[in-house]
Amino acid sequence: MTTSPAAPPSSTADVPALADLTTLRLGGPAGRYVEAASAEELVAEVRGADDAGEPVLVLGGGSNLVVPDDGFPGLVVRDVRTGIRLEDAMSCVGASVTVPAGTPWVDVVDRAVAEGWVGVEALAGIPGSTGATPVQNVGAYGQEVSGVVSTVRVWDREQQRIRTLALTDLAFGYRTSLLKRSLREADGSPSRWAPTPRYVVLEVGFQLRLGTLSAPVAYAELARRLGVAVGGRAPLAEVRAAVLELRGGKGMVLDAADRDTWSAGSFFTNPVVPAEVADMLPDGAPRYPVRPTISEAAPAGGAGHEALVKTSAAWLIDNAGFTKGYGLPGVVGLSTKHSLALTHRGGGSTEDLLTLARSVRDGVREAYGITLEPEPVLVGCSL
Repeated sequence: MTTSPAAPPSSTADVPALADLTTLRLGGPAGRYVEAASAEELVAEVRGADDAGEPVLVLGGGSNLVVPDDGFPGLVVRDVRTGIRLEDAMSCVGASVTVPAGTPWVDVVDRAVAEGWVGVEALAGIPGSTGATPVQNVGAYGQEVSGVVSTVRVWDREQQRIRTLALTDLAFGYRTSLLKRSLREADGSPSRWAPTPRYVVLEVGFQLRLGTLSAPVAYAELARRLGVAVGGRAPLAEVRAAVLELRGGKGMVLDAADRDTWSAGSFFTNPVVPAEVADMLPDGAPRYPVRPTISEAAPAGGAGHEALVKTSAAWLIDNAGFTKGYGLPGVVGLSTKHSLALTHRGGGSTEDLLTLARSVRDGVREAYGITLEPEPVLVGCSL
């Protein structure tokens, strides 16, 4: 069963400006633009471009991209497939669900909450496509998609074949995965596949527990909003509603009328640093344990890596002097609701945004010796 009608046939549409296809509303034109309405068409377009040596950008919701002002010189192929297919639902094993990569992620969360599929309710309101979620191991409010992903069906551009990657193959970590790592060489330079991973996501398989109550609420702010203890549970719909309220209050739910939402979400990831670096931070700096990647052998009792500590990028930014609204009034600036979101207010350029991002990154590094890493995919540009 699907959640929406079948997508129209694929087409070579008028070449748009990427500003019209990204939530930052920035970016120049595509060299060539195609909408793919089937997995076969998506594979054919990517394979044809690779064979011709043409750069490829596979686009979903455009919520995690920074595109230069002069655009992208190759093929931009947008996956317009949608749908949610329930493969099986049994009380003993839960719901097995398959979702085409182009399906908006919010549709998956809404369907899961309505059907009593547990495990993604705290991921409500996150923009973008379902295919992007396993690439960076999307997470929020104590949940990550790695907790419910069972398989990812991909087109492997190197082996030129369709593969099904199991959970252990995906090597999930904090905001990363095998898929995302394929964008970079060992020295950190862009790989030959960038800005699209070696593995083009076609479908994502999820395994979700059945129930009316949420997974244990792991995030203190969400627990307080729900009136439960950390580790407690709440009705799925209440968790979804509370998350949307929290995200909305931070400008993290898309709203065309609210310029604080003209962003790529959190622009920097929370840094994971050696424990000795974290020890040098002020007493008030947040410190969180770091879990091993899915492919690693987890320490007994689910403990994290004692040698590594995660801290808060937002705290570092705030305390380095870049408070909410920094740079405003202006064409770009930090959100007035959340210092981790770099926003475009209209009439600006990608270079304006990158200049702001560099200022924030350099200021945090000068203050605390920690270099923040961008979370969005930087297409043909860098900090």
